[in-house]
Amino acid sequence: MTTDLRPELVEERLEPDSLRAEPGTLRPEPHTLRPEPHTLLPEPVEGRTSTSAVLSLPKGSGRMSLVVESASGLLSIFNQTGILNPADVHTAENVCRIGQETDEKVKLALALTVRALRNGSVCIDLRTVRTTAFDETEAAIDLAALPWPEPEEWLAAIQVSPLVAVGADQPSGRPLRLAGGLLYLERYWQQEELVRVQLQHRFTAPAPEIDKSRLSAALQRLFDHEGLAPGEPDGQQLAAAVSALGRVTVLAGGPGTGKTTTVARLLALLRDQPGPALRVALSAPTGKAAARLEEAVRAAATHLEPQDRERLSDVTASTLHRLLGWLPSNRSRFRHDATNHLPHDVVIVDEMSMVSLTMMARLLEAVRPSARLILVGDPDQLSSVEAGAVLADIARAPGPPDADLGRRLVELGLLAEGEPAPVHGVVQLTRTWRFGGAIDALARAIRAADADAAVEVLRSGASDVHFSEVDLESAVTEDSARILAGMAAQVREAGIAMLSAARAGDEAAALAALDRHRLLCGHQHGPYGVLRWGLEVERWLTESIPGYAEDGEWYVGRPLLVTANDYEMSLYNGDTGVIVQKPDGIRAAFARGAAAKLYPPVRLDAIQTVHAMTVHRAQGSQFDTVSFVVPPPDSPLLTRELLYTAVTRARRQVLLIGSEEAIRRAVLRPANRASGLRHRLADVADLSAPMAAPTTTHADNSG
Repeated sequence: MTTDLRPELVEERLEPDSLRAEPGTLRPEPHTLRPEPHTLLPEPVEGRTSTSAVLSLPKGSGRMSLVVESASGLLSIFNQTGILNPADVHTAENVCRIGQETDEKVKLALALTVRALRNGSVCIDLRTVRTTAFDETEAAIDLAALPWPEPEEWLAAIQVSPLVAVGADQPSGRPLRLAGGLLYLERYWQQEELVRVQLQHRFTAPAPEIDKSRLSAALQRLFDHEGLAPGEPDGQQLAAAVSALGRVTVLAGGPGTGKTTTVARLLALLRDQPGPALRVALSAPTGKAAARLEEAVRAAATHLEPQDRERLSDVTASTLHRLLGWLPSNRSRFRHDATNHLPHDVVIVDEMSMVSLTMMARLLEAVRPSARLILVGDPDQLSSVEAGAVLADIARAPGPPDADLGRRLVELGLLAEGEPAPVHGVVQLTRTWRFGGAIDALARAIRAADADAAVEVLRSGASDVHFSEVDLESAVTEDSARILAGMAAQVREAGIAMLSAARAGDEAAALAALDRHRLLCGHQHGPYGVLRWGLEVERWLTESIPGYAEDGEWYVGRPLLVTANDYEMSLYNGDTGVIVQKPDGIRAAFARGAAAKLYPPVRLDAIQTVHAMTVHRAQGSQFDTVSFVVPPPDSPLLTRELLYTAVTRARRQVLLIGSEEAIRRAVLRPANRASGLRHRLADVADLSAPMAAPTTTHADNSG
C-alpha cells in the first residue's frame, strides 16, 4: 500500500469524514452543519454589512480568509491579510460607534484585543503585538510589511480614548482597560484582578491550625522514601506537608511524577488530623479527567495502611462545572459563588493547565477563604483552549520564599536550615516513576529548551521514541511510504480490536482499544491537519476491514469526539467514546472511571468522528502509542508546549513525523500568551484596596 502525501490530494479532500454523506444515505450528519466558529458573523447593528470569501489560501493552511467589505483603514488592511477575522472587525466597529470613538488606531487595538482572547491571551502589549500576531489559518504571515502604528502614538491614542479606563485604580464601566502597559477587555481585567487578589489573600492568610506531632507521625508513615536514592529529597512528602501547613498549594509535575499518588496520601494526612473529618472535593476540568483522578486516587489508596485507606473510602471526583453548580439559565455563572460558598474544607483541582482565567475566577470566589485549595497539574503543558495560562502564571510567578512556612518545614525536618522555602506554595515534582527511558529523556530535553539533546534522543534508535523525517508537502517517496505503512499497521490493529469489542458489546475493551493508538496533529487543516489525517486513517480502516462504516451514521465501532460541553449529559469538550452494540440497541460509550457510561446516540449533540485529533483536545488523556504530525517550521502554532504535550501523551511509545528543523524550532519557541497575572502576583502593595466594582453601561461590549 502507498500513501500519497502531495498537497494536491489535500486540497481535494478538505472536508472531514463527518461532512460527507454516509454510504447509502443522501444526508450529511446533522451535527456537522454548523459553520466553523471563526466564520460566524455578528448581526450588524445598523446599515448593510457584507462579506466575501476568499482573498487568499495561505500555503499549508487549506482555509480561506473572509473579508469584511465595509471595513476601512487599518481594520480593512489587517482583515485582508488574515490577522483579523470578521468578528474582530465587527466588534471593534460597533463598540467604537457606540462609544463615539473615531481613531482607527483605537479600533485596531480593540480588534486585536478581541482576537487575542481567541488565541489564549488575556490582553495585548501594544509595544510587542506586532511580533506576536499571526494568521488564523495556521500559516505564517509577513508582519513587518503591515502598517503598524508607532507604539508611543498608539499608547497615547489609547490613553485619551473614551473607551479606555487607564490604570488599575480607575472605576470600571468602559469596555477597555490599560494597566501596566497592557490592554484588556474590561471583563478579563476584572477576572485577572479577582484571581490576583484572591490568591494573594490566601497566600498571606494565617496558617491553618494543625497538630504538629500528629502531622510529623503521618508524614513518616505515609511517605517511606521507597525508590529514592540515599539523601534524595522526597518531593511528594514536601508537597503533602505544604498542603497541610498552607491555604494554597500548587503541586506541579509532568506525567508519571506521582501527582495523584501524592494527592491520595496528602488526603489521608489531612484526615488524620483530630476533629471532624474534613469535607473534600476532588475535581477536574473534564469528565474524563475527573474519572481518571478518582480512579487513580482509589488505586493509590490500596497501597496505604488500613486506617489511611478507610479515610479515603468516600472520595469521589466531579467536573468543575458540576462542583460549582452549573446553571442552565446562565452559562458564565454558577450556583456557588462569592455569596454562596462551597461547603468543602479541601478543594483539589487536577489538570489545572486546562483551567481558563474565567473558570479560575469562578472557582476562587466560590471556595471558602478558610478552605485549603490544592492545584495539581503540569505547567509545561499547553494551556487552556480559552484565555489564560493560570497554572503556568502561578507556578512561575516571582516572589519571596514564605519564611513562616520555611520555618515550620525546617521543624518537621523537610528543609535544611537556610534552604529556601516554596514560593506561593509551589512544589515541583521532578522524579519520574511511571515511565522512563527515551520518552522521559525527550520530555526533559524539551522542557529544558535543549534542542540538541532533544534531537539526540530522537536519533538514538530507542525502542520507545521514533523520529521519521517526512516532507508532507512533497511527492511520496519509498521511505515515506514505508514509514506511513508502519503507522497504518498500528492504526489497523487498534481499529480491528475496537470494532471487535464494540460488536461484542464490551464497552470497556472497546474504550481501551480506542486509547491504544492516537494520531495527534497541531493543525486542523492542510497537509499537517486533523481533517486530512482523519480521512487517511478512515481509508486505512476501510481498506482493511470489510464493511467498515457502512451501517449508517452511528455505525458500530465509530470513534467519537465531543466538541462542546453538554452539562446536562455530563459530556465535555474533548471527551472520547465509541459506538457499541448492546442487547437493547446501539449505545455511545464514554469512559467514566471503572464503569463506562452509555448514552443513546440520539441524545448526543456536538459529536464528530475522531480518527485524529489536535494536541489541545488530547490534554488530560494518555494513550499507549502516540503518533504526532509535527507542524512545519514556520507554523505559528509550533511551540515548545505543543511538542511537550504531544510527547507526554504517550505511555509506551511515541512517533514524531516531521523535520529536524521543526523539532528544533519547537523546542526553542515557548508559547506566548499575554497575561499580567504572573508578575502582578508579586505585588502586594495594594492588596487591601478593593477591586473596582463591575458596572454595566451601554458602551460595555467587553465580551
